[in-house]
Amino acid sequence: MFRPSLCRAAIQKSHLLGTCLLVLAALLGGCVAQRVAAPPPPPQASTAVAPPQAIAPSVTPSEAPPPVVLGEKIKIALLLPLSGPTGGLGRAMLDAAQMALFEVADDNFILVPLDTQGTAEGATRAAESAVSQGAELILGPLLAGEVAAVKPIARNANLSMVAFSTDEQLAGDGTYLLGFPPRQSVDRIAAFAHEKGVTRLAALAPSTPYGQLVVDELRSAAAAQGSRLDHVEFYDPSATDLRPVVRRLAGQAATGEPDFDAVLLPEGGAKLKAVVSLLPYFDIDPAKVHILGTGLWDEPGLGSEPALVGAWFAAPAPAGRADFEKRFQAAYKQAPPRLASLGYDATALAAILAQRPRGTGFTAAALTDPSGFVGVDGIFRFRSDGRADRGLAVLQIERAGRTVISPAPETFERPAS
Repeated sequence: MFRPSLCRAAIQKSHLLGTCLLVLAALLGGCVAQRVAAPPPPPQASTAVAPPQAIAPSVTPSEAPPPVVLGEKIKIALLLPLSGPTGGLGRAMLDAAQMALFEVADDNFILVPLDTQGTAEGATRAAESAVSQGAELILGPLLAGEVAAVKPIARNANLSMVAFSTDEQLAGDGTYLLGFPPRQSVDRIAAFAHEKGVTRLAALAPSTPYGQLVVDELRSAAAAQGSRLDHVEFYDPSATDLRPVVRRLAGQAATGEPDFDAVLLPEGGAKLKAVVSLLPYFDIDPAKVHILGTGLWDEPGLGSEPALVGAWFAAPAPAGRADFEKRFQAAYKQAPPRLASLGYDATALAAILAQRPRGTGFTAAALTDPSGFVGVDGIFRFRSDGRADRGLAVLQIERAGRTVISPAPETFERPAS
C-alpha cells in the first residue's frame, strides 16, 4: 500500500521547501542553489532554468494512477517495490519523491508510482502500465533483475529510463543509472590515498560479485596511478571466523611487518567491525597502515570500533543529505533509509528537465548534459553510455562520527593546469 500523501499545508508549516535540484550552469562551471520560498535571483545569461514551483502529490493510498486533470500534463512513471521484501525501502523512496514534487515540480508534472513487487515479473507489468498511461520517462526500478526486465520495454517505447541499480552492465541504450556504483568510491579513495603518499595497497574482500568488482577496480586505479596492489585476500561472506584470512594477509609480508601502506575493506556493518578488529592482532597496525573503505561505510556508528577511527572512505558529502534527512524526518516522523535520497534526486531531476520546451527535456542530449546536476547527494552527470559520474568527498571516521578531509567537487570542470 502507498503511504498517506503529504498535504501542501503540512509541507509549508514544516518549512520543508528546501534546497532543490538545479541544472548546473554550463558556462559558469558551477551552480547556485535556490530556495523555493526565496525570491529568485536575477536571471543569468548562461541558464534558462525557471524557479522551482511547489506541487501537491498526485497519489493517495487508494489510487495507483493520479486523478484525471485537464490541460497538457507531463507524466513520469516511478517504478518501485512498494510491496514484497524490499517494500519498506521502496515506500521510503516514494515518500522522498513526493517531497521533490512539492519542492521542485511545476503544476503540470504528474508522477505515476507503480509497484514492481520487487520481481522481474512485477517490474514488467509496471513498465507496461507506464507505457499504456503515456509516461514520458521512467524512473526506477531499483533491483538489477527489475531493470533488466524493464529495459527492452522502455527501449521499444522510445522511453529513457533513470534506474537505481548499481549494476553498470545494465547501463546504456537509453538506460541511465543513478545509483552509487562502487567504481566511483574506489577511484576516489585510491586517488586520495595516492596523493597522501600511499603507493603499496592491499585488499581484504568478501568473495562476492561486489567484492570482486571492487578489487578489480582497485587494481585498475592502482595501475593508472603508478601504485601497486600486491596483496589480495578473499573470504567466504558467510564465515564466522575470519582469523585465518586476516592471518594470511598479514603473513604475506617477507618481514615482520606488512609491506603495504593501506588495505581496502569493501564491507559494511557488523562484518566490517569484525574484520577490522582483527587487524591489530595480526600486526596490521591502523596507526601505520591506512584502512580504506567504500560507499558501504556511509552509515552511522562506525567510530565505535577503535580500529576504524582515522580510517578513510569516499562517499557523497554529508551536508546536503543532512538537510534532506531533517526535512524527511519532519514530514514522515522517521529517518530515511540511505537510498531514499535517490527517489528525491530522480524526481527532482525529472521535474527540472520537464520545464524545458516540450519534447526536449528527456532526450539523450538533455540527460547527458556535461555540466551535470546537483542534488541531495552532490553533483552527478550521466555519460553517453548510461553510467553516472559523481562528485564524492573523502571522509575520516571519528569516534563521534566522521569528518570531511577532502571536499566533494562543486563542478565537473577540470581545474586549469
